[in-house]
Amino acid sequence: MLNSAPLALRAPLTGQSSPERLGRALLELAGITVGGSAPHDIVVHDRRVYARVLRDGSLGLGEAYLEGWWDSPCVDETLARILAAGLAERVGTSWRAVVGVLAARIVNLQSRRRAPQVAKQHYDIGNDLYQAMLDRRLVYTCGYWRQARDLDEAQEAKLDLICRKLRLDPGMRLLDLGCGFGGLGKYAAEKYGVRVTGLTLSRQQLELGRKLCAGLPVELHLQDYRDATGTYDRVVSVGILEHVGVRNHRTYMAVVDRCLAPGGISLFHTVTNPISDISGDPWVTRYIFPNHTAPSIAQLARAMEGFFLLDDLHAIGSDYDRTLMAWHRNFVRAWPRLKANYSERFYRMWTYYLLMCAAAFRTRSFQLFQAVMTRRDTPQPDCRES
Repeated sequence: MLNSAPLALRAPLTGQSSPERLGRALLELAGITVGGSAPHDIVVHDRRVYARVLRDGSLGLGEAYLEGWWDSPCVDETLARILAAGLAERVGTSWRAVVGVLAARIVNLQSRRRAPQVAKQHYDIGNDLYQAMLDRRLVYTCGYWRQARDLDEAQEAKLDLICRKLRLDPGMRLLDLGCGFGGLGKYAAEKYGVRVTGLTLSRQQLELGRKLCAGLPVELHLQDYRDATGTYDRVVSVGILEHVGVRNHRTYMAVVDRCLAPGGISLFHTVTNPISDISGDPWVTRYIFPNHTAPSIAQLARAMEGFFLLDDLHAIGSDYDRTLMAWHRNFVRAWPRLKANYSERFYRMWTYYLLMCAAAFRTRSFQLFQAVMTRRDTPQPDCRES
């Protein structure tokens, strides 16, 4: 189990097999020593890890950690070094990952029928987990740390940044596609006096979100974004495009266009892949976010053509590293009371998820953008920060 104290590292193993020699040599390219004393060094508990990772790549590395075959005092730093050294390109790809890519080419993995899977597997696993891990407003997306001192301030700064970019005024109607626990809607209603409609596929988020937004002009519904109806002055999505999929990017833009009033402004906030891909990381897909695919800016720009002009593009990916590490600290701190409802295997899985993602943003393997869109006949909004 990962904790705040350094792990007791074992001495180097003897009688190395060919996969072990190759595995150690690859790790050395990333400055990682098996049995070393640096925080990013690893301890191997099961020698089968070398053959597994060489055969299955990132999926094998994550599954081996999940099963306790290796550990590190700072998993995020270990993974950041592996990513920075490009070791993934030097090892194999699991047949399960290949099947996933083929499936993405043939099937709409984010269809209306399949879309609820991620809610059931990830967002509905327990509100106690998210209440312990997240900020006080339960915002499960990247914070904005420019002047923030802690996670609460970073998330409020992000919410306010979005509201200012949308140029919200009292009485406006705001549609939030993929509203989560309703944190943005609640903030926008409280601070900017707008009326909010939020859509989510998570039953647990919906139940708690409605309680948190009680007494405010905020309506939350269990509904697919594709079924959004009505006309709104502003349309926003924060963290939904990762679940939309490349086959549905044009559909997403059409929904925004359909729901946005003349002269309206739309904003999306999303993780992006620097490379246009059709499927996500195989470990994350299998254990965390089924059917996820982070879009590239190129893919979103193509989907936008004919619907919207891009008025502002703001990269804040470095802030996600800090957000994820704050979530991880909260998770570890809360584990003594959470473990009654979750297994030790879940602890390792969730730890690896948070620290793997932190490493990905630290090495710019993924980015995060906020983008403002308007139609051609709308005056360009001023999105510059004061």
